[in-house]
Amino acid sequence: MLSALLERIRDFRNRKVSDPAFRRWAARFPLTRPIARRQAGALFDLTAGFVYSQILSACVRVDLFEVLSHGPLDVSAIAGRTGLPGNGAARLLKAAAALDLVEPRSRGRYALGPLGAALVGNEGVAAMIRHHDILYDDLRDPIALLAGSARARLGTYWAYAGGHVVAGEPGRHSDYTALMAASQALVSAEILDAWPLARHRRLLDVGGGDGSFLIAAGRTVPHLELVLFDLPPVAAIARQRFLAAGLAGRARAYGGNLFEDRLPENADLVTLNRVLHDHDDSAAMAILRAVRSAIAPDGTLLVTEPMADTPGAKASGDAYFGFYLLAMGQGRPRTAGEIAEMLACAGFGDVRPVATNTPLIARMISARPR
Repeated sequence: MLSALLERIRDFRNRKVSDPAFRRWAARFPLTRPIARRQAGALFDLTAGFVYSQILSACVRVDLFEVLSHGPLDVSAIAGRTGLPGNGAARLLKAAAALDLVEPRSRGRYALGPLGAALVGNEGVAAMIRHHDILYDDLRDPIALLAGSARARLGTYWAYAGGHVVAGEPGRHSDYTALMAASQALVSAEILDAWPLARHRRLLDVGGGDGSFLIAAGRTVPHLELVLFDLPPVAAIARQRFLAAGLAGRARAYGGNLFEDRLPENADLVTLNRVLHDHDDSAAMAILRAVRSAIAPDGTLLVTEPMADTPGAKASGDAYFGFYLLAMGQGRPRTAGEIAEMLACAGFGDVRPVATNTPLIARMISARPR
């Protein structure tokens, strides 16, 4: 009854907002004017979103935030350090200031803004911003992408996409592995803050990339045995990183095909970090069943990734990852409820959400074998 009433109210709202005469009236009337202005601003931001993202990209490409990290500078100094002409630097600075990336100071100088300051030393976000050149190219014709008739570059960038889980030149594996490693620090921090790793003895990270998460976990918990499983070229990179980190004595990296080879067994903690949403439902179920076969009877599985329908972060899960994975050619963002149902079908029980500090970056679900 209540839901039907809410739907009628929303339908009435939409009819009024769709009426140009009502929009003009709402923009003039003092009580509705703030709402009308907010909606107009939000619609403009959606329209101009690509321009905003390119301004951010330009700032990252010329290392503007690093240049300003040491203190305010005038336009001529910024131009000299970024390699831009004076008028180009001035235009970029004004645009970046409008987006809170930088802020104007006295005597014609510019300093970091609140958003720009958050990007200093944040190589994970910077790497994704640079990587978006590929995504933007794929999104030039979103209708073709939705219709399945576009040939997207992301599908070839991620060497395991499209069923080619082993094929591909080593360079392809190293490129995407480096990108995942750059952004892994953000996710690792969420996991380490949310889950007490010290209660476990053996940690298996499935699809663990270059071992960045396991290295962070190993430094946090000295007694933890560390095991990684990924494609053979990626596992080779992880072995070198374990050696360089001084963890070779208790860290092992196994290379194989997740859909053909058995996972290392008897881990009492298994992690799937940003793995399930990269795969279609049938492949995701195969991964969960493989984990169920390998996990210790007293083990715990942690699924950590951005999820659809996340309160306060729906645009991230449903819009951004929805279209990113579409361009990639496989996978989809899932709700916590959908993942819980898949876990149950794969033989897991005691499925629980685990609170993380920043759900926009990653949400977490724990489960135990039945």
